[in-house]
This record gives sequence, C-alpha cells and structure tokens, in this order.
Amino acid sequence: MATLSVRWHRSIRDIPHSHWDHLLGANLIPFYQWSWLEALEASESIAPDHGWQPLHLALWREDVPVAVAPLYLKGHSYGEFVFDQNFVYLAADMGLNYYPKLLGMSPVSPVQGYRFFVSNEEDESELTMLMMQAIDELARKNGILSCNFLYVDPAWRAIAEAAGCAVWLNQQSLWSAEESKNFEDYLACFNANQRKNIKKERRAVHESGVSVTALTGEDLDRRLLKRMHSFYQQHCARWGAWGSKYLSESFFENLANPLQRNKIVLFSAHRGDPCTPLAMSMCVHDSQKLWGRYWGTEEDINCLHFEVCYYSPIQWALERGIQTFDPGAGGGHKRRRGFVAQPVVSLHRWYHPGMDALIRAWLPKANDLMMKEIEAINADLPFRVVAPPLSFVG
Repeated sequence: MATLSVRWHRSIRDIPHSHWDHLLGANLIPFYQWSWLEALEASESIAPDHGWQPLHLALWREDVPVAVAPLYLKGHSYGEFVFDQNFVYLAADMGLNYYPKLLGMSPVSPVQGYRFFVSNEEDESELTMLMMQAIDELARKNGILSCNFLYVDPAWRAIAEAAGCAVWLNQQSLWSAEESKNFEDYLACFNANQRKNIKKERRAVHESGVSVTALTGEDLDRRLLKRMHSFYQQHCARWGAWGSKYLSESFFENLANPLQRNKIVLFSAHRGDPCTPLAMSMCVHDSQKLWGRYWGTEEDINCLHFEVCYYSPIQWALERGIQTFDPGAGGGHKRRRGFVAQPVVSLHRWYHPGMDALIRAWLPKANDLMMKEIEAINADLPFRVVAPPLSFVG
C-alpha cells in the first residue's frame, strides 16, 4: 500500500470535489459537502480578511485523499456559537495569545456533524490519531494555543477522545417528529394552554392577510436568493454590532445553482405572488433532517416569525417524513414550540500545559452543571417529550 502523506490546503478547491464527497459517505449532510464549503470560500464569506483562513487537512495515498478534516485558522470567535470567552480571559491572565486558533466546524453553521471524514477502506482510529498528531505538530511549530472541534458527530466522539481530546458540553434545540404524522399530531403533544396559544399565533398571521408558501428546487432562482440575502442582511442590521452578518450576496446567489438548490427550502410570506415575499426564512434539508438558518421581514406582523421559522417548517417536514428540525442558535422562545434542549459536544486540545491542566480540571463540573440545566429546561416544557440521552463520561 502506498505511503500516506500529510498535506495542508488553503482552499477546499485543492481537493477534488468527487473525492471529498466520497469520503463523507453516509455523513453527507449539506453543510460539509464540498459545494457548500466551496461556496463559502468562493463568495469570500469565509476568508482570511474576515478572520477565517481555510486550512484543511488531508491524508493522501499518492494522488488520492483517504481522509479529510475541514479546518480553519481563526482570528476571533465570531460565527461559532460555542462561546469561549472564559478561555480568552484565562489566556490573557496567563499572558498567552489566544488567537489565532484552529477550528473544526462548518463555518457560521452551528450544525452537529463535525468529524474527520475517513475512507471506509482505512482504519479510522489509526488515521484519526495521525491527523491529530499532524495538527499538534502544526500548532506547536506556529505558536497556536488551541484546536477546537465544534458540534461533533456523536459517533466520532469516542474516537477523538481516545486521541486525547477534552470534552465540553453545551446545548442546542431540536424538534423530533417522534410519532407525529401531521400538524394535528404535533399540536396534540402540547398541553391545552399551549395548543391554544399556537393556534392563536397562526391565526394572527392568517388574519393579517399573509400566506406562507414553501419554495424549493427549480422554484429557486438567483433573484429570489438575492431577495433572501436582503432579508438576512436587514435582520442582521437590526442587531447592530451583534448582528452576526457573515454571508455575502454572492453566497446566496450560488445557492440557486443545481448543486445547491435541491437542499434549500424558502418559506415565503406573501400577499399574492409567493415570489414577491414580504418576509422569508431559509432552511436547509436532506431526506431526514431540516435545519433552520436565516430569516427577515419588511413588515412587523404579529407572530410572523413563529409561523415562518417554526410552524410552517415543521408542517412541511411532517408532510415529507423528515424526522428532526434543528432551528439554529438560541433557545428560549423555541422551547415552547416543540424544541427540546439537547447536549452538544465540542472537543478541544490546548498546547500550553498550564492552561490545558486548568481547563481539564474545570470541565467535569461545568459539564455536570450543563446536564442539570438541560434536565431542568426539559422538565418545564409544555409538551410531552422523550428525554434526550444525557449520559456523560469523563
């Protein structure tokens, strides 16, 4: 068998599209596909000038990559939604430079599924260890303080822990269809007061004269995706410096191409033509999962956000047999609309012995508190729920 070589790539375009997606295999969720990550780079939404330097790691056997890791050299912590300010302060107190740091995730998308993608013909544990060693060597040679893998695929966690990563628990929201087959089944899961509230919220939108239509596939063109960008931009602007505007107009336009549009669904709120929306949300999907991403509106209509971002997507998902809906970052108002708090794992490596020891000593208590918080949130939900798995070792 040909010898393995380690290569670092400053653009995903250095790795052939077909090889990259082949390595994803059954893990081919949209946010890690070559076309999605390449669109982020090509649109300069993710670029060194914005604090994101692509630095993808690949193991090659001659001219064939047999393992890849999407990685970025970060000059800040924006767009991650796992908040590491305490680590930043600790590094400052110790006289250390926290940035740049290495980051593994799908940029600006808090979507569970990160892992090293390894050929089925290779030993995953062995290649994971080799890739961790390559990361460690790069970090130590370049004075990088940490490497952080966010929103980790639960199936990869044990392999990465065995390779020396520390586990930090956070939380996200998730709706699951469970036994629901339609929207009436969804409503039946709630207590009487919340059922009444949801019906009232949907009625408020209807009485405003607004309809909501799902647009997918060939319905999506560049003009409509540019309109979605304008809603996204407008919504971000409402939050000023905290608006989290990361994506350019050209990224949204790229979503209209055939490689992208079949995984996009826009929920258009309109009076008349659905292609002339007054508000819109954008979701990403595959056959089993739906992910909520962005929304915006040009009118302040009571309860429209709930309809366009939660109720219409849930109804659409149920009609298609989609089993889960991740609505994106944040949580409070989502809880009362069917979303359960779930633990989400990030994995970390620190290259200063003192900082590493301090954080690893703190993590068990922090993780235990997070699990108790999740349990408390879910104990107070206004609907029946199957408790999420909360087992934690280490």
